[in-house]
Amino acid sequence: MTAEEKRLQQSERRIAHWKRWGPYLSERAWGTVREDYSDGGTAWEYLPHDQARSKAYRWNEDGIAGICDRHQHICFALALWNGRDPILKERIFGLTGNEGNHGEDVKEYYYYLDSTPTHSYMRYLYKYPQAAFPYAELVHGNHSRDRNAPELELINTGVFDDDRYFDVFVDYAKGSSEDILIRITAANRGPVPAEVDLLPTLWFRNTWSWGRSGGAKPNLRQEVPPSQVSCAVIELDESIYGRRALYCEGAPTLLFTENETNHARVGGAVGESIYFKDGINDHVVHGAQHAINPDRVGTKASAHYHLTLAPGETRSIRLRFTDCLPHDASASILSQEFDEIFDLRRREADEFYETVIPADLSDDNRSVMRQALGGLLWSKQFYHYVVEQWLEGDPSQLPPPIERLSGRNHEWGHLYNADVISMPDKWEYPWYAAWDLAFHCVPLALVDSEFAKEQLTLMTREWYMHPNGQLPAYEWALGDVNPPVHAWAAWRVYKIEKRRRGHGDRTFLQKIFHKLLLNFTWWVNRKDSEGNNIFQGGFLGLDNIGVFDRSAPLPTGGQIEQADGTGWMAMYSLNLLAIAMELAREDPAYEDVASKFWEHFVYIAHAINDVSHDGVQMWDEEDGFFYDVLHMPSGSHFPLRIRSLVGLIPLFAVETIEPEVVERLPGFKRRMDWFIDNRPDLTQNLACMRTPGRSERRLLSMVNRDRLRNILKFMLDEKEFLSPYGIRSVSRHHLEHPYKLAVNGDEHRVDYEPAESTTGLFGGNSNWRGPIWFPVNYLLIESLQKFHYYFGDNFKVECPTGSGQMMTLWDVATDISRRLARIFQRDADGRRPVHGGVDKFQSDPHWRDWVLFYEYFHGDNGAGIGASHQTGWTGLVAKLMQQSPEHAGGLGS
Repeated sequence: MTAEEKRLQQSERRIAHWKRWGPYLSERAWGTVREDYSDGGTAWEYLPHDQARSKAYRWNEDGIAGICDRHQHICFALALWNGRDPILKERIFGLTGNEGNHGEDVKEYYYYLDSTPTHSYMRYLYKYPQAAFPYAELVHGNHSRDRNAPELELINTGVFDDDRYFDVFVDYAKGSSEDILIRITAANRGPVPAEVDLLPTLWFRNTWSWGRSGGAKPNLRQEVPPSQVSCAVIELDESIYGRRALYCEGAPTLLFTENETNHARVGGAVGESIYFKDGINDHVVHGAQHAINPDRVGTKASAHYHLTLAPGETRSIRLRFTDCLPHDASASILSQEFDEIFDLRRREADEFYETVIPADLSDDNRSVMRQALGGLLWSKQFYHYVVEQWLEGDPSQLPPPIERLSGRNHEWGHLYNADVISMPDKWEYPWYAAWDLAFHCVPLALVDSEFAKEQLTLMTREWYMHPNGQLPAYEWALGDVNPPVHAWAAWRVYKIEKRRRGHGDRTFLQKIFHKLLLNFTWWVNRKDSEGNNIFQGGFLGLDNIGVFDRSAPLPTGGQIEQADGTGWMAMYSLNLLAIAMELAREDPAYEDVASKFWEHFVYIAHAINDVSHDGVQMWDEEDGFFYDVLHMPSGSHFPLRIRSLVGLIPLFAVETIEPEVVERLPGFKRRMDWFIDNRPDLTQNLACMRTPGRSERRLLSMVNRDRLRNILKFMLDEKEFLSPYGIRSVSRHHLEHPYKLAVNGDEHRVDYEPAESTTGLFGGNSNWRGPIWFPVNYLLIESLQKFHYYFGDNFKVECPTGSGQMMTLWDVATDISRRLARIFQRDADGRRPVHGGVDKFQSDPHWRDWVLFYEYFHGDNGAGIGASHQTGWTGLVAKLMQQSPEHAGGLGS
């Protein structure tokens, strides 16, 4: 057992709280729903970036390369100033949803380089321009572009020309669960000497200004250390964590202010404080002596280091945040002892990842996989949102508009969130999304299955899940509907942990199964509007994939009977069936429940082939593909013939059953056989569930052998879905043959768009009309593997379609995995597709090996698009590399 695995075990058993401190600070708290108290729910405008330095946050804090405790009472992050910027660089900048020509978008370069699951070692890189940061140019430049134009990125403004920037590395190592060592390293990459101010900052989240019980107000103060400690010291006193100290190497100037709103700048009722959140900014940038407290006390403090670095010079500063107070500190607290701990934790991190990353991966692939897992672990965030308090407002603040009580999220008054949660992207999406989170948990289970299980369980707790059984979607609309993948993730995490530990956590599986029964019932009651086992559901996470906004009333009236919604529910049924059968191994009471979900699956699978008695089907016999069906108010129906993921998602509903499992459950076998014998009307179009396949397995699938071949003919066609980098979300066929539908004189259409969206649906910052998305590709790979388990090596398909090359379904799955991994790997010319056409990213040794895990990828060239730090579900690449290392692709694998 490695040292890191021992720490995980101590944390799980609550022997030592190694996860108490971590990267739980958001990259952005401004512009969020939580901080929005506007009349019209305009979150982006209510608290914009320009006010973030001056206004105390109500719910969450943010910062650069930051850490905090798991309840975010105490925060630490880095601020910088290059002598030219109009403000301190205290937080990451980006455009709001209304400023960007493709929605919100971060406009900085930072990288999560490494982290262990207990955060005993972490590394972060921020690239800071030496020229004045082009805030206005980025806003105006993107605002002037339409949706057909590419975004203006920071690299396009010229601020990195001639390498005139600093690489700023922030490293953390834990001496103990309460002892955090910090090393900040600045490197001048430019050709001339350059100055930079580093301001490591310690502060408290403001819990005292809202008129609610927040405990005694904490404080920071400068402490004069004893003679053996030759450094500056900030001591803190906080009601939960008691007294602690931040030791700062050398003799930096210590600056103190209050984490209070500067009402003179942002408006509102003037408080009692004369020192404000922006005081350190005003002092450093504008020389305002009155802005900082001369008594050197407050609730926010920085150690101010001014460095002048020669070309190519690198310099580091050491800090240590610990419960060891100055009178007990050793003389080597920031010297020899410090370096020894850092070296040890770095070696232990390497040892831990040797147990996770396959040894036969190339060095480049090992680096990609480790950065993917590191990014997942850095993307944890303390998320705080209490809907009842948010709706009503706080006693000491102006009351919010009365409309708020019937507005956004008013039906979720029970929701009480104050937990560390895995975020999709801590800048672009600094709020959890239920279906994103499910995918995060699969690669997380490789390194910390306990955390993965906690995350899945959390969403089903009574202070998250709605009393009616619905899981919360995301803060912009908690009641939106995400694809039901929670059961799939729970089952996958259970099996991953069982494989790694030798035994599965049946208690976890049992608990989450019972909660998911409530959620399944909500789906059946709310989203099957006509009781015919056809599900609507709305946009179901696929944003703009349809010809209409599927979450809004249709311009035609009526409703869309969704192939994807129905496919998701069939998959959900099979996931719950698999869990019930596993639980039935030790408790026969679950056999009846397993039978119930098997029957649910059969009814849903039948319905997708026969929507109603008038013969309208989602399966199009002529095309050999599934389509949504538009159900008009007049009673007429017609298919929406868009070749998209909507027609591939029914493939997700597949499960193989081992013969020994069926024999061990005689009650289930008896009921299944009876159903097959007596209801051929329901099973005739499904995969054969009676004829054993390879190794005597049984197959449960929405498609039979012939329909599977038909769908794969499209999916594996390079002129349709198959890209060099995975499966596209919409067929390339629609590039020259867009789908068009005229309604009331207006034309609605779907084109193949491989990059950013040219429509404003869902803000325009995501696009499901052509790009490659990891979560659905991962599920397709898994589905192909399951089909192979049943059909075996004798079942082959042409891949790519028209190539004459025949492959087993296992080989097809491997080929898709290889294409996805290729996005991040160097090709024969040393270029990574993810970096797109930016030469600096491709060739500069200080850029080319740092990888960003984007939200989605260009359907033709693999370039990263959308949210740039969505390691969440794009972190699935780590699982693909781990499970098929010999097929990971790239050079030297």
